[in-house]
Amino acid sequence: MLKDVSFGQYYPVSSFVHRLDPRFKIVFLIAFIVAIFLAKEFLALGIAAALLLLAILFARIPAGKVLRSVRGVLFLVLFTAAINIFFHGGETVYWSYGILQVTKEGILFSAFLVIRLFLLVVCSSLLTYTTTPVSLTDGIESLLTPLKWVHFPVHELALIMSIALRFIPILMDETDRIIGAQKARGANLDSGSPAKRIRAIVPVLIPLLLSAFRRADELGDAMDARCYSGGKKRTKYKKLRFTWRDLIAFLLIAGLVAGIVVLRYFPVFPV
Repeated sequence: MLKDVSFGQYYPVSSFVHRLDPRFKIVFLIAFIVAIFLAKEFLALGIAAALLLLAILFARIPAGKVLRSVRGVLFLVLFTAAINIFFHGGETVYWSYGILQVTKEGILFSAFLVIRLFLLVVCSSLLTYTTTPVSLTDGIESLLTPLKWVHFPVHELALIMSIALRFIPILMDETDRIIGAQKARGANLDSGSPAKRIRAIVPVLIPLLLSAFRRADELGDAMDARCYSGGKKRTKYKKLRFTWRDLIAFLLIAGLVAGIVVLRYFPVFPV
């Protein structure tokens, strides 16, 4: 299950999407999320899905990895869909029992919601699959540069986010090792009642927390040994620059947002 968590994992390959400016990729993600929430019909979501599929193809990421990114939130998606199917009202009723009812409008609304959540998760995962934590930190710091005028600690915030992203795969691997060690000692973590499973987490959680604190302490010592003093007068080895790739990607996302806004006010197949 832990291996299904894709957020924070980088897929190293040379591709069109990987070489995009990280600042633009962050803006692309925000614009894509806004476009998805502006969408009011399946045609708009279909256009967004087509653009996302194009980005995945140009990123050269295997389809299996992309689909695994959804498995981590599959329960939430299915639970939300079930709630909307049985409690969303409508005129065309297919089945009814007490306060529960299945309607045509409820099914369409649930399908629309599932597709929207799927696109959100895949797009967020695509950002971390195609952007290294260092590049992502540089992009966030560059985008938040205007906040330095009000003495906001932009560099420190970007550093915290970078460390958090780097620790996600490390802590997942550590958790897998701890679970394997506990199973080797006879611990039963995969069966029993929900209460037993919750109690079985304790022998995994405590070593994991201790390991996380130890790693954080070692990281702090390493930063002190290298005389790290924050973002004051720091220079960068690699400068971020916009290229023709970013222009092409900008035109695509601008067209997507414009098309979805038009479909929002002039729907063709409204839900």
